[in-house]
Amino acid sequence: MAAFSSSAPLSSFSKSKSRPPSSKARSNPAFTINFLRISNKTHLKFATSPLKSLPSVKPKTPVSPSNPFSLASLRRWAKSNTWGGYELRIAAKTVLGGVQLGDSISVNGTCLTVTAFDPVASQFSVGLSPETLRKTSLGELGPGSPVNLERALQPTSRMGGHFVQGHVDGTGEIVKFELEGDSIWVKVKTSPELLRYIVPKGFITVDGTSLTVVQVYDEDDCFDFMLVAYTQQKVAIPKKKVGDKVNLEVDILGKYVEKLLRGGIST
Repeated sequence: MAAFSSSAPLSSFSKSKSRPPSSKARSNPAFTINFLRISNKTHLKFATSPLKSLPSVKPKTPVSPSNPFSLASLRRWAKSNTWGGYELRIAAKTVLGGVQLGDSISVNGTCLTVTAFDPVASQFSVGLSPETLRKTSLGELGPGSPVNLERALQPTSRMGGHFVQGHVDGTGEIVKFELEGDSIWVKVKTSPELLRYIVPKGFITVDGTSLTVVQVYDEDDCFDFMLVAYTQQKVAIPKKKVGDKVNLEVDILGKYVEKLLRGGIST
């Protein structure tokens, strides 16, 4: 996996003598660091067309169920000749262990269905619907783009993050990178419709990575989070630059609570 290094787009980063106005965010940074955990996912499966593929193979090195997350590279983004939609072909190794047609694999936080795979060539394909292209940033990817991949959660796994469905609520735009020690602050701007579900010390999924929100800036429609050195090496976010889009999934509990309160709770 490509580690974050000086060759990454550091032109987007700036060092600052001051941090955001929240004193709580600075007074106890360890709280944030301990909970910057990569998420485990609960994906739904979708029906797929019967496509030919090589049979499932057992990986030489078993995949740890507590760390199903990996960084991969997009190989092809094109119109599908099979079913007329759009197709992503992705180079990957770790996530192909035991994969089957119809399995769900999260690509930058988007739950997608495996339509073909080739464990010998270490690649798999997923289809994209028009709604997926409208709601996510996947349409902006190109050959060689790094993507975050994660298999669906197994019931026997440790849950190192929050429950994530892989159903992207919308996108945000990176507006700032800032270095502090070996960690990176990332500030993201999103719509007010999504920001109302984002709270300090709450959950947020950015390109499929489960992160802890540090501060919310309602006046700017922004929020920020911190990436520790280890996380920087495992995800694609540090490889992006200011102005790039990221996929966002908010904590679903907030949406359920809002709906119940709006409609009134009867007993």
